[in-house]
Amino acid sequence: MPTQQDFQTQLDSIFKVAKEKHLSAIVLKAGDLHRLVGGYPGADPRMGLCCVVMRENMIGGDEVLSEPPKGVGATLTIMYQFPRPK
Repeated sequence: MPTQQDFQTQLDSIFKVAKEKHLSAIVLKAGDLHRLVGGYPGADPRMGLCCVVMRENMIGGDEVLSEPPKGVGATLTIMYQFPRPK
């Protein structure tokens, strides 16, 4: 079962690759992040925790592009801007 740290580690890895490629922004869906970490889809998904981590990593300039009615779900989509503070 994925933990908050598992989601954070994977997101940090995605950010690192984006930085190395000198991207100005990336768009990430919660369902895609959860699939990378594992356990989704599955019997005990941790989508709520995945969405919390994604939102906690937002900084000025980042934008929620799409979200489910309750704000938590696989369709939560955030655009993260780069560069990011260290």
